[in-house]
Amino acid sequence: MTEIRNLAAVALKYPENAVAPMIAAKEKGFLAHRMITIAKENGIPVVEDDVLENILSIQDVGQCVPESTWQAVAGIFAYIQSFSKR
Repeated sequence: MTEIRNLAAVALKYPENAVAPMIAAKEKGFLAHRMITIAKENGIPVVEDDVLENILSIQDVGQCVPESTWQAVAGIFAYIQSFSKR
């Protein structure tokens, strides 16, 4: 139970014509666990990155990800793109 209590999840989206990806959703604890479970059940890739999660979780939903995270986020989107092509 302690693991779930400390769990956090951030969902990203990259809308067309957007300057940067945006925070689509974020949760902590049990709701983060549910977010991850639902994503996996629906074939949505889940990437674990504690440092990036810590930075993104303090942003507001609907906000663009900070420029300081663009390189890390781009790596995640590249991974997802390669995952989707398989």
